[in-house]
Amino acid sequence: GNLLGEEQHGHMEAVGYDLYCKMLNEAVKHLKGEMDEETFNTTMDLNIDAFIPQSYISNEYQKLDIYKRIATIENEEEMDDMVEELIDRFGDIPKKVQKLLHIALLKAMAHDVYVTAVEQKGEKYIFTMFEKAKVNPAKIPMLIAEYKGALTVKADAQPCFIYHKVKRNKKEKDEDALEVVKKVLISLKGLLE
Repeated sequence: GNLLGEEQHGHMEAVGYDLYCKMLNEAVKHLKGEMDEETFNTTMDLNIDAFIPQSYISNEYQKLDIYKRIATIENEEEMDDMVEELIDRFGDIPKKVQKLLHIALLKAMAHDVYVTAVEQKGEKYIFTMFEKAKVNPAKIPMLIAEYKGALTVKADAQPCFIYHKVKRNKKEKDEDALEVVKKVLISLKGLLE
């Protein structure tokens, strides 16, 4: 259908109001020439159970709507609004849903710092960068030094940062995946020009 014209035949219900508004906003920016043509998607692949359990939201349509809305979270304020709404509508939020909300926020953070993929492979985390990322390469050595061997950079066709915490002793506990990803993304933000 014609997204902006009088003959709009799209199915707003199929994508949900929030996603529809986001798509409409992007279409308007694109037509005005304000949109950056270098768009990319960001994916998150973490070893975390993050979902909406049947016991929290039993209605499949409501659950699908909430999943769609969580996927559009772009900042902490939007996440806080979603938390308030979930508590109002469905009660206290289970840990798995809290993790889902945090993953959505981390995905938005990753996108803001030109990361196309965050992958967890055991104790190793790979942050793949967009090949046209606007980073200052002169800041990379200082960032690597801050992590004292836990962070390395691989400058291939798909540049990436690899975080791998080396345990000094057996008593050191495993790091929380969400905290690791957040810490590295905040550090990568310091590389932006």
